[in-house]
Amino acid sequence: MEPVSLHSFVCTLDLASLPRVLRVCSGVYFQGSIYEISGNECCLSTGDLIKVTQVRLQKVVCENPGTGQTMEITPDFHGYFSPLTGRQSYGTLEELLSAATQCSKTLPICFMSTHRITTEARVVPEDQPLKLEAVETHHGTYRARCVLDTETHPFILHLPLSQKGPFWEWKPGAPRPLLKALQDPALSNLLFTCPTLPWRTLILRPQYEVQAIMHMRRTIVKIPSSLEVDVEDVTSSSQHIHFIQPLLLSEALARGGPFPLCMEILEIPEGPSIFLSPWAGSLQKGQKLCIHGLASPPWRVLVSTKGRKIPRHFMVSGAYQGKLRRRPREFPTAYDLLGALQPGQPLRVVATKDCEGEGVESPGFTSLAVGDRLEVLRSGQAHGAEGRDIDVLVCQRLSDKAEEEEEEENEDVEDDDQILLPLYFSGSFVEEMNDSRRYSLEDLTAHFSLPCEVKVVAKDSSHPADPLPSFPGLRLEEKIMEPFLVVSLNSNPEMCFEIPPRWLDLTVVEAEGQPGQPAGPLPVATVEELTDAFYYSLRRLPVFKNQPPPPRPPKSQGLSGQKKQSNKEKSGQSSELLELQQAPLLKPKMQTLPRNAKDSSNTYSKVSGHRKDRRHTKSIIEDGGSCLKPKIITDLDSFVDNDDHDYEEILEQFRNTL
Repeated sequence: MEPVSLHSFVCTLDLASLPRVLRVCSGVYFQGSIYEISGNECCLSTGDLIKVTQVRLQKVVCENPGTGQTMEITPDFHGYFSPLTGRQSYGTLEELLSAATQCSKTLPICFMSTHRITTEARVVPEDQPLKLEAVETHHGTYRARCVLDTETHPFILHLPLSQKGPFWEWKPGAPRPLLKALQDPALSNLLFTCPTLPWRTLILRPQYEVQAIMHMRRTIVKIPSSLEVDVEDVTSSSQHIHFIQPLLLSEALARGGPFPLCMEILEIPEGPSIFLSPWAGSLQKGQKLCIHGLASPPWRVLVSTKGRKIPRHFMVSGAYQGKLRRRPREFPTAYDLLGALQPGQPLRVVATKDCEGEGVESPGFTSLAVGDRLEVLRSGQAHGAEGRDIDVLVCQRLSDKAEEEEEEENEDVEDDDQILLPLYFSGSFVEEMNDSRRYSLEDLTAHFSLPCEVKVVAKDSSHPADPLPSFPGLRLEEKIMEPFLVVSLNSNPEMCFEIPPRWLDLTVVEAEGQPGQPAGPLPVATVEELTDAFYYSLRRLPVFKNQPPPPRPPKSQGLSGQKKQSNKEKSGQSSELLELQQAPLLKPKMQTLPRNAKDSSNTYSKVSGHRKDRRHTKSIIEDGGSCLKPKIITDLDSFVDNDDHDYEEILEQFRNTL
């Protein structure tokens, strides 16, 4: 096959013969190193092989051959098109009419001229379709009444029968739908008429989208038929060529098999690693894998260690066979207590920190001491300060009696024993628990809500390197439903692990050879340690954001409250000073003494007798006067009402001054 343009090949292609293999004979390169525009391929190299699998009609451009005006119609256009066929050449219009009379043709007759026709009214371009409707007498001569399509409305021309051509006659064919008109190769490059469209004649220019497979391209390549590239059909000589098509692990998971699959890694997703397991370093380009199928069960649990300065994070499979024992939970706030409260399950806690009632708006709260036992009852609302309602947690204070006695007395509980804890209350509580049962991970997550704290008392026998029993405590954070694939390395078939395609989507390609099947069950690791970055990215997923944020505590006085309080104190002092000034006074001289010298007993330190002298006392007075406001002294005896301080020298100095 000789090279043809891609558009010509597509227009004459029989869809029943697909797929077809094409070789690019004349490539095209788009400026700017862009290989795709809006998802369509725009750069092909000479020699590339393309396996065309599907051709889809995108749109059809209708062109007016006389004006060059275009309009687009969709493939589902419902109009009918009649092709103008049976071309025959005539020298003049009179010959055209004579041939039509001899063949008993009826008017109108469609024709066109290969040369430009110049008249007094208008110039008719070459190859402009005309329609001869009648022969009329115009100014005493016979003329052909012709209709010319224009952009606005049809234009009437009266051409003499002696008008020279050559003229080509067009015969309208049977009307047919748009797709039928485009699929007939014999109708290509012909004029059509469509009564639904505003133009009498038009040219149909279809635009297709070619869907193809290319070597080492993961997705289907979409090529517009208008791409200026020449191709050659090499289907017959390319039967042995195999197009390698990469795929992602997520695509292999979506296909659902058949498993096992032997794959080779082509590309590792960029970004930080998510697992700290030994097999994570083996996932390199060129490594061959065996995908055994979907992991079961499909759920995992996020686990964090307790009792260490730097916690570690794990993802534990639902198939974990270790045994766990519940540990008392710790609650730093009342809001955490409310989150742990479950209907029908009593929750009793013990306070581990002394808490006073100062700064707490709830009137039903006085204080808590270390060791106080509480039973969380329900949530509610209470009237707080400034007349507003606040959300509280209703708790019952328990005595130190035996549990049997407490259960009998629970029916006659008075409201005076209830404590209302605001949800923002920051205390410290630990759960009261008497559960020594050993649970499996499945039973624990089925009977208790997460998060909860546990201790692994028996490791998973199928996982000899189980690290969880070595930690004093674990916090089960959240249950995740996510599909995993069971994968093993061809170089080490005994190393089996589970990969989440959502977070570790490797690009792979089918490798040669048959994957081997192990004799027994696959030794899959059920505990995988996570990096901190990946763990916190998991905690930001929408599944972990289903709870509202905790309530904000009320605003403290801060600086504004302190300023208001200091202003009140200053106003009280000024009123007191005014009352003192209105009392009958002697006329003492002004001395600068400390403002609180009258009331404070700590203004001066106790001085021994052998160090008393007037020089020392005078220096104290002068130093105080340099930075404190003066105050009028009205009662000198007030300085000597405290026997523990030696103010004799100061008193003597004032008397001498007066």
